[in-house]
Amino acid sequence: MICITGLYAFSNHRNAERPIRDVEIIFEGDNNVYLSKDMVNKLLIQNYGSVLMEDKEKVVLNTIEKVLETHDMVKSAQVYLTIDDKLTSKIFQRQPIGRVKGNTTFYLDEDGKSMPLSKLHSARVPIITGEITGKSLDDVFEILKYINQDDFLRKNVIGIHIQSEEQYQLKFRVEDFVVNLGDVIDLERKFKNFKAFYAKALKDQSLKDYAVVSLEFDNQVVCTKI
Repeated sequence: MICITGLYAFSNHRNAERPIRDVEIIFEGDNNVYLSKDMVNKLLIQNYGSVLMEDKEKVVLNTIEKVLETHDMVKSAQVYLTIDDKLTSKIFQRQPIGRVKGNTTFYLDEDGKSMPLSKLHSARVPIITGEITGKSLDDVFEILKYINQDDFLRKNVIGIHIQSEEQYQLKFRVEDFVVNLGDVIDLERKFKNFKAFYAKALKDQSLKDYAVVSLEFDNQVVCTKI
C-alpha cells in the first residue's frame, strides 16, 4: 500500500511539472458567431499571460475562467487540463434576442441584460424602438421571451415599438398592419386571439385591408381598416 501510494503521488507530481503544450478553445452552443478564437487568445495573453510551456501546477484554472468571463460576449467558461498536456477552454457565448435602437444601440440578451454589438456578426432579431426605459425594457424582455417560444411569432415579428410604458406595438415581416399589444399582462390569451384572427383573415385574403390590429381588449381583436 505504501509503495502504491508513493508511486501515485510521484506520478501526480511528475504530471503537475509537465508543461502545457497546446491551448484548445471550444465554443459551445449553436450560434457561435460573436467571438473568435483569436479574440479569446488575445484576452488571455493580455489579462493572464501566455500559458504555453507553463508548468501545469502553476496554472490557476479558476482565474483563467474569470478572465474569460470578463468579455462582454461570454456568458460562462469552463477551463480544464487534459492528460495530453492541453489547456482546454469551453466557452458559452451570450445570445441576443432583441436589438435596442435608442440614444445608443445594443442587444438585449437571453437573460434580459444589455449586450454590446459584435464586430463579427449582426444578429437577426427584432428591433426595439421608442421610449426606452428600464421598465419598458423589462416588459419588452417578457414579450421577446414569449415570441421566441412560438415558431409563428419568432419567424414573423421583426420589431417592437414602445409607445409608452405598458403600451407596445408589434411589427411584422410581411403584413403592413401594426399590432397594438397594450401591456404584457396575459400574453398567452392575447397571442392566441391574434393567431385565430390571423388564420381567418389569411383564409379570407383580408389581411391587406387592416392598418391596426388591437389585442388590448378582453377576449376580442379590434381592427382598424385602411
